[in-house]
Amino acid sequence: MSLARNTLVQAGFTLVSRLLGYARDRVISNLIGAGWVGDAFATAQAFPNLFRRILAEGAFSQAFVPFYARTQAEIGKERAAEVAGDAFSVLTLVAAGVTLLAQIAMPWIMLVIHGGYADQPQAFQFAILLTQITMPYLVGMAMSSLFAGILNTAGKFALSAAAPTVLNLTILLSVAFVREPHQAAFNAAVAITASGFLQAAALYIGCRRLGVKIGFRKPILTPEVKTIMTVMVPSVIAGSATQINVLVSQSLSSHEVGAKSWLYAADRLFQLPLGLIGVAIGVALLPRLARAAADPKSGDGTKALDEAFVLSMAFTLPAAAALVVIPFFLMQGFWAGGQFTEADARATADALFHYGWGVPAFVMIRILAPPFFARGDTKRPMNYALVGVVVNVCLGAAIFYGLRAIGQPGYVGLAVAASLAGWANALLLAATLLREGTWKPEGWAISKLVRILVATLAMSLVLAYAGLNRVPIEGWFEARLIFGKEVATLLVCFIGAVVYGAAAFALRAVTVADIKLALQKPTGPAPAGTTDDF
Repeated sequence: MSLARNTLVQAGFTLVSRLLGYARDRVISNLIGAGWVGDAFATAQAFPNLFRRILAEGAFSQAFVPFYARTQAEIGKERAAEVAGDAFSVLTLVAAGVTLLAQIAMPWIMLVIHGGYADQPQAFQFAILLTQITMPYLVGMAMSSLFAGILNTAGKFALSAAAPTVLNLTILLSVAFVREPHQAAFNAAVAITASGFLQAAALYIGCRRLGVKIGFRKPILTPEVKTIMTVMVPSVIAGSATQINVLVSQSLSSHEVGAKSWLYAADRLFQLPLGLIGVAIGVALLPRLARAAADPKSGDGTKALDEAFVLSMAFTLPAAAALVVIPFFLMQGFWAGGQFTEADARATADALFHYGWGVPAFVMIRILAPPFFARGDTKRPMNYALVGVVVNVCLGAAIFYGLRAIGQPGYVGLAVAASLAGWANALLLAATLLREGTWKPEGWAISKLVRILVATLAMSLVLAYAGLNRVPIEGWFEARLIFGKEVATLLVCFIGAVVYGAAAFALRAVTVADIKLALQKPTGPAPAGTTDDF
């Protein structure tokens, strides 16, 4: 199965989900603004997501997918389904246990991650209530991660990529007829939890269509489950370490009213290229690398890494450049409105700028970590993630309090530290792969990267000109169209994309032959356990 085809399927559905996610976040931010209600809702979204990334989408997927693929190839589909059923029962029990403990301890947890509001009882209690409502989302997403892993191993990327649209549609429906900020936040919190179980149901149906029947049974630590958990432990530690960054950011930003909302809005745009490119390629890359590790003679591992690196940078570098060159243009055009003012957009743009130059690093982590996981090596990525945590926590706190000491907002320092930590992690992963010879970039890959950089520079000049002329550009469209500033922002982004695409083709950073080769299906038999996409 072509890496580019799988990536485009994943990225295509992720794009739909992200566009719906933008609509969701834009509606909610315009309803509740960037005050204490917005900060409470940002906390309620972040906390269950923290555990979801550790248990569901992070450590479990990285341990389960290679083991499931190997079991299916060596023993058979029936035995692999039994292993999946055992893992499903244990994972669901663990997620439910974590959820229950968090519900009980939520008032004390809020003192850590939302302590800046501790002296404001109404705001503090509202944050507790919303987070207790959203916490069961973890259980639904734990089940979803296993079902998605089964589908992805079989080459079925479409359904797992499309499932997150359920979250966005559910939240949009929940606030469609609400205008009061508190009620909007409450409705959206309920919708988050409901969507987790709806996604799990959709993916379960997909597994049934695939012929894999999984049911809840008495949780037992079978040898296979123990093996998965053994591989998971370093990833859990690494994931937990990474999420310490989130906790520190949440805790520090709670001391500046509106900061959580600004960082959340910046994070949504920052996560767009990461979700479309980094996650999409990482999801498509891991099963391929797992099969390559099982058959080292194929030599497909190095080729897959080169393809993934070039493909990811071809999309990531121009996206990162846009975030750095015109952050306020983007936030004013795409986010400002209603309770989210132009001042909020400017404050968010300051954070977005610093997230922007970290985007390539975070995408690289998604590309360079799978080679370790595919070979069962989760310890070194864990150690590198820990280094990133130390960098993020120490620099984040230092810059935060340093900026406040000179009378400047400290939240910007959290974005700076996050990007520096990302680069530290990515460079350690890359250095290890290069040193050990696991990855030896070929000349064509390096050549294309240089050409991509030149094409990105050409696009950046056009965007910079638009940024300097934001007011007349948006003013012209606002005077003629209902959604004038949104249309103006889209048009500028489209022109930038056209310039980049034209430059990339002119410089042969991308060719028609590259696209045809990437998208064509393999002529030989499909690897064991793979089929066509949905």
